[in-house]
Amino acid sequence: MAKTTTAGYRCTECGWRTLKWVGRCGDCQAWGTVDEEGARQGVRVVQAGATTAPAVPIGQVKAEVAIARTTGVGELDRVLGGGLVPGAVILLAGEPGIGKSTLLLEAAARIAERDTVLYVTGEESAAQVRLRADRIGAIRDGLFLAAETELSALVAHVEKVQPRLLVVDSVQTIGSAQATGVPGGVTQVREVAANLVRVAKERDMATVLVGHVTKEGSIAGPRTLEHLVDVVLSFEGDRHSRLRMVRAVKNRFGPTDEVGCFDLHERGIEGIADPSGLFVSRRSSPVPGTCVTVTMEGTRPLPAEVQALVARTEAQQPRRTSSGLDTYRVQMILAVLERRLNARLGGCDVFTATVGGLKLADPAIDLSVMLAVASAAGDKPLPAGLVALGEVGLAGELRPVKDVRRRLTEAARMGFTRALVPAGSLEEGTRKQGGQRSLVPVGPIKFTPGFEVVQAENVWDALTHVT
Repeated sequence: MAKTTTAGYRCTECGWRTLKWVGRCGDCQAWGTVDEEGARQGVRVVQAGATTAPAVPIGQVKAEVAIARTTGVGELDRVLGGGLVPGAVILLAGEPGIGKSTLLLEAAARIAERDTVLYVTGEESAAQVRLRADRIGAIRDGLFLAAETELSALVAHVEKVQPRLLVVDSVQTIGSAQATGVPGGVTQVREVAANLVRVAKERDMATVLVGHVTKEGSIAGPRTLEHLVDVVLSFEGDRHSRLRMVRAVKNRFGPTDEVGCFDLHERGIEGIADPSGLFVSRRSSPVPGTCVTVTMEGTRPLPAEVQALVARTEAQQPRRTSSGLDTYRVQMILAVLERRLNARLGGCDVFTATVGGLKLADPAIDLSVMLAVASAAGDKPLPAGLVALGEVGLAGELRPVKDVRRRLTEAARMGFTRALVPAGSLEEGTRKQGGQRSLVPVGPIKFTPGFEVVQAENVWDALTHVT
């Protein structure tokens, strides 16, 4: 006879186990995620059950079923990898009031022109959603609207309407009588999401779930919610700006490094097909403490401006503040400046930021951050028309980055005339003097006439070129 052992309690987020129930996980420190694991018994033989469909050779599986269909919103299709795949479940998360409902209502109206769409709202009344639809021009005969907060009622609407797309706004407001707790709790969210995923797969129905975010910016609810869905999208933006961006955090059907740019206004939301000029300031003459770089957001090169301000302070601990940049990465670059270039920043506050609210995590921006801080510290502007690309190492060396040609082509299209890149970034730039590489102008690139490219091996060479 198999021996029965008590497993105790287990955290649904990280798997941490304990013999007694606690309100907070002792490993990941998450609240309300420790559930009873129950009694485990010895290994039992599992009897064969009914199958949903017979197994067939992979070559006989119809791939046409999983082809993405456009949403009618180009920027959203870019992030999704071409559009919505039948049966896919997408989680769209963002801060309250940032425009998630407006974006999904716009996409639902476009899809409703050819297919049936069911929009289920749990946060607003049907009349409130109707008013928004009137404002943005989203009234369509194929767009059905229901205000429900019960999972069983939601499934009943799905069976009656038979939609090709289901939008649930939001998953935290839907409750199930089969699960304990209140709507929005860990158990409820997991139960609701699992049932919606099952319904979506059974009916080949694309489903979009709206999710809340915590104060830290992470998606609210259990971590299993992100594992259950096929695509996780993050909706970002500053409330004081009209610019909105959608990023793919997880995507089983496409890339996870694409970004879609949108303009949110009183008449709705529109995609921005060419956002290159949104993150660069326009001024008649160069200003100290500014440097332009080109970052890659998926397959799209985006010129972005980095700004720095260096000010003397009497405080014992100078401030290091960053906006839109990785604070730890900026601190590393400041250390390289002090150690390799003898910059005196110990008694100065250093502030760094990006233009337009863009968040940059590309290593290629290191050189532009370094040049912006050096320019601000010396109160000398960088040459006009300059862009800088390159990763900075702790030894002060400059490392090549990917997609340099595509970045430089975009910089030339935007009117920049010079580029500073790490040595070896371009084949045409492999030049030697005296058997060693040195700072040598490469000259015009074939596909960008008049665009000068200069290569540098280290931060000292780079600073020598621009001063």
